[in-house]
Amino acid sequence: MAGGKESPRQKLIGMMYLVLTALLALQTNSAILMKFQLMDNALIAANGKAKESVAGQIATLEKKAAEANRARDKAILETAKGVQARTAETIAYLESMRTEMIKLGGGYAEDGVNYKDVSAEDKMAAYFIPPGNKGKALELKTKLDEYVEYIKKWVPNAAPLALSAKEDPIASKDEHQRTKGFGELYFEATPMVASLATISQKENAILRYQAEALANIAGKLDELDIKPTGFGAAVSAESKTVAAGAKYVGSLYLAAQTNNLNPTMTMDGRPLQVDPKTGMAKIEFTATPGAYDKDGNAKKTFTGVIKFKKNGRDTTFTVKQEYIVAKPVVQVQSGVVSSLYLNCGNKLSIQVPALGSTYDPSFSATGAQVIKGAEKGQITVVPTEGKVAIKVSSNGNALSTENFGVRLIPKPEIVLMSGGRPVNMAVGADVPGPRELTLMAKPDETFKNSNPDDAKYSVTRFKITLARQKRQIATQDVSANAINLSGMAAQAKPGDRYVIQVQEVKRKNFRGSIEPVSGVNSVMTVSLNGNQ
Repeated sequence: MAGGKESPRQKLIGMMYLVLTALLALQTNSAILMKFQLMDNALIAANGKAKESVAGQIATLEKKAAEANRARDKAILETAKGVQARTAETIAYLESMRTEMIKLGGGYAEDGVNYKDVSAEDKMAAYFIPPGNKGKALELKTKLDEYVEYIKKWVPNAAPLALSAKEDPIASKDEHQRTKGFGELYFEATPMVASLATISQKENAILRYQAEALANIAGKLDELDIKPTGFGAAVSAESKTVAAGAKYVGSLYLAAQTNNLNPTMTMDGRPLQVDPKTGMAKIEFTATPGAYDKDGNAKKTFTGVIKFKKNGRDTTFTVKQEYIVAKPVVQVQSGVVSSLYLNCGNKLSIQVPALGSTYDPSFSATGAQVIKGAEKGQITVVPTEGKVAIKVSSNGNALSTENFGVRLIPKPEIVLMSGGRPVNMAVGADVPGPRELTLMAKPDETFKNSNPDDAKYSVTRFKITLARQKRQIATQDVSANAINLSGMAAQAKPGDRYVIQVQEVKRKNFRGSIEPVSGVNSVMTVSLNGNQ
């Protein structure tokens, strides 16, 4: 059936048609033939009301055309009368078919209301689908198809009225019916009263199409002859931004303006401010992300509505405008763009140059804590899991989600110093050896460069032993990173060695908190050589 909002009466008729189709598909017996007749009578009554309504529509059109007294309106009236005439011709054909069917069934009973033979299945089959399929069903289908094709000029979504079983939503689901054509589906082994109800339903659908067509035609009479109050040249471009080497595509046209209608305008239901001088409204909104294609573009639409009154009645114009949202390029600046360090304050600068001064960022993350920086787009990310996803938004609109891997903090290198220089453990030292030793925890160079505030290490505890062959001559636990060896040096002899075992290293993080560093248990040996 045609689209549009249906009245309660139209909905009821539609339901009756569904019931009729279902009963026909089931090939019901004579026990409910009376119900078919009641259904047929109800459809006849509804069709009578529809004919009266159409007469009223034509009368209204005639009055409007006479009041306007314009050649255009007279032509519209003639079009409406043409639809009425074509519909009346098709209805007359169905009525003649109905008369012939009742005659074939033996006519009316003595009461003049009921039929002598409510069934007459064989006679109906012979009339509609005789051997060779040259009966009235084929002719009926042709008439219905021709009418639908005609009415589509005013009711573009008018659905076919002569469906085969495979096209019918009910019969197509019945394995016994789904292979039948239009004639077999509606008139094979079908009682006369059911066939009559089918004809009445087709009449009802035709009358409904006529009413919808006349309503659409009548709308032409309400169109205004709008007189512009100003003209101007305008350009409509597919895009205001064109890359070098690409084509600029647009249209140059003459635009007319009018300020005498006092229109109201909305965009997607939101009111717009109309300039009383020009009658125009400025459209401005923040583009939101969408389903981007492989080129980073998302197609979207907005709906503009203009309303004004003519002769006390609302007149509405609606336009749907397509536009393209380009995915903004999110630039992430950091010493470690590809990955972050676990439990460290990784400083990032996330900018969207395309947004310019309108960029008002906010950030949220999974797998990390985000700390907002002093400057726009600057954040500190503290990962708590192995992967981090940072959602970037501006003015509350989500722009992008940036994903990062997470690295473990690399272990520092322990360096043994004496006199401000590294001890060459491969060569050793001459007896009595160094007078002091300092242990330095040197951070990984890459980590230090990217996260200097997290790369502050110190050795806080170690053990040193003066060993001679397999014996410990002296040992000392040190709770610092340096030791004075004067006492041990007095006992040292050529061939002895100092064994230094690191027991604790700590790191000061970006928050200023001190935390232990696990897994740094270096053991270093300094051999003592004889005097040279």
